Amino acid sequence: MTGFDEKYNALLAELGNGRTMVLSSCEEGRVSSRMMSVVCMDGAFYFQTDRNFRKYRQLTANPYGALCVDNLEIEGVCRRLGRPMEHPRFCQVFRDCFPGSFRAYSALENERLFVLEPILARRWLYIDGAPHIESFDIENREYRLMPYEGV
Repeated sequence: MTGFDEKYNALLAELGNGRTMVLSSCEEGRVSSRMMSVVCMDGAFYFQTDRNFRKYRQLTANPYGALCVDNLEIEGVCRRLGRPMEHPRFCQVFRDCFPGSFRAYSALENERLFVLEPILARRWLYIDGAPHIESFDIENREYRLMPYEGV
């Protein structure tokens, strides 16, 4: 295991199997954000939405999206996977993490599953009170931890 793998796996373990996160998407220069119930499996982030919603249209037109939770931001590319109920592993984890949302939405006719494959993740860390930026270049498998110096 490389240093990148060790650090990135620790970050994913810290996130756990499911978290509410802010999802941002954009179409024709218009950005929107909303809270989502997100499942993390195998280093990717899964969420479901109704195919009549703006976020569905935005991610279909422009697959680049971003997730944010606490002091962590994750940029990536989204892909439609079909109906949530067609993916048993997702359903199991989603049901365990978000039972109310699973019962209310996962089996609906218009509900669709997306995966966000991460490209870049960044977060602020404070080490001995000093700000640092931790960066994960997932595509190139590079990790950096740099003190924030300001401009």
